[in-house]
Amino acid sequence: MNLQATTNHPFQRISQWRDKPWFFTVMGILVAIAAGWLVGAWGIMGAVITIGLPIALVVGISVLLEPKIGLFLYIQISFVLGFSRFLETELAVGTALDALLMLTLLSTFLNGKRMDWKRLRRPIFWLLITWLSFTILEYFNPSHPFPAAWFYGARSLSLNWFLIAIVVLVAPITKKDIRLFVGSWLFWSFMAALWAFKQQYIGLEAAELRWLAAGAAKQHILWGQLRSFSFYSDAGQFGSEMAGVTLVCIIFFFETSSWIKRFLLLFLAIIFFWGFAVSGTRGALFVIVAGYPAYFVLKRNLVYILRGLMVALPILAFLLFTHIGDSVYQIWRIRTALRPTQDASFLVRLENQQKLQQYLKDLPFGAGIGTTSGNGQRFTPNYFAAQIPTDSWYVQVWIETGIVGLSVYLTFLAMIALIGTIKVWQLKDPWLTSVMIALLAEFIGICVVSYTNPILGQFPTSTIVFISSILFTTCDRWDSLPEARSTVDTTHKRYLYENRNRSTTTPSPA
Repeated sequence: MNLQATTNHPFQRISQWRDKPWFFTVMGILVAIAAGWLVGAWGIMGAVITIGLPIALVVGISVLLEPKIGLFLYIQISFVLGFSRFLETELAVGTALDALLMLTLLSTFLNGKRMDWKRLRRPIFWLLITWLSFTILEYFNPSHPFPAAWFYGARSLSLNWFLIAIVVLVAPITKKDIRLFVGSWLFWSFMAALWAFKQQYIGLEAAELRWLAAGAAKQHILWGQLRSFSFYSDAGQFGSEMAGVTLVCIIFFFETSSWIKRFLLLFLAIIFFWGFAVSGTRGALFVIVAGYPAYFVLKRNLVYILRGLMVALPILAFLLFTHIGDSVYQIWRIRTALRPTQDASFLVRLENQQKLQQYLKDLPFGAGIGTTSGNGQRFTPNYFAAQIPTDSWYVQVWIETGIVGLSVYLTFLAMIALIGTIKVWQLKDPWLTSVMIALLAEFIGICVVSYTNPILGQFPTSTIVFISSILFTTCDRWDSLPEARSTVDTTHKRYLYENRNRSTTTPSPA
């Protein structure tokens, strides 16, 4: 009886059919019919589902088996989100990326035996808990006209940072993974620069023209000149990222002794810097202006400081005290960043901030998270916070969380930089020191430029900042002595051990 039940079991029947030559033919026809129906009924969306569903199943299983796959996939997708403007139908790609992060977090818990949960005791995690707790309390802000919008604003403000921190802290990340992280960053940045050059010197695609016509042209075409935005959210985001990777390449250039690597890094630095130039984002220059001196401080080496000044001072003098190259729009645009008091748009920003003081003087905890920028225009378009252009990440935080929230947030960022500085100064591994100094210097530069551009909460900058901040504040977990020095020390210790044993085992001459 049991044997018959086993034989008639549906899974047993499928297993038997699978061995038949007609099985895969029938399955192929059924899949083709389903795919044809999806494409015929839903058009391009059906084609996306037909191709994407099998891929999504494979990716989902892979992420559940290994959380690091989810983390690195999250990084890659963060860079290409801007290509969603090429889709004719609206897809919630940001929400899909959040779902991937949650799946990665679930995988982290499912693989908990391989994780080091003690690392959650690190100071950076307690800082993140503090900031997350404050933003959670902001949900109950009585001034918020539509509390449900909090969920959309809190993701970029605190929630995603907190979730990424858990994965990066407890996962068994290696130096090879750090190399892959930096390599992915530079690869996508290089591709973004090439796409920006294509926009600037060859032309825009039809989808990009539609995006500009829908309202983006106001910020991206100035005096008849295109501000290239590549496949990022906007030109401000793209320019700041290009300035950030330029700084990283400059630091790596000084840190490496290989002339082949130096030539490659110099080439990349030039490509990235011109990518920053064609973006027309003047404020992005301050990523380099702030991050470069930070590199000197972190190195604590007079030779490096003098070498860096020999490179930086002539460039600053060229921009500040000459008008050479003003006929080239990109050079003129960069030069105006160093003369903000002569810039009309900068003065308008200061006027807007003075107006905000009047609105916020009776709102110490702000107007509520999710009431400004795109979220505000979507959920509460008639509220005052949605009608004021923020033009700055810190102004956005100020409006949404008030002077109290802004003070907590700035202290939070300063503490991250301080912890990172202390950790970097304690490192012994030269390669690790170089990488972490570059990540920390870029973090400082991005924090400074966020006064002029609201980029800290945008992909891919947010992904890079969130991950790199966890790496350089816990960098001692990968620290080791240089290989040559380690070998000498090990030999010396072995010599002392053998001589000590010899002295204890040799009989005394009595």
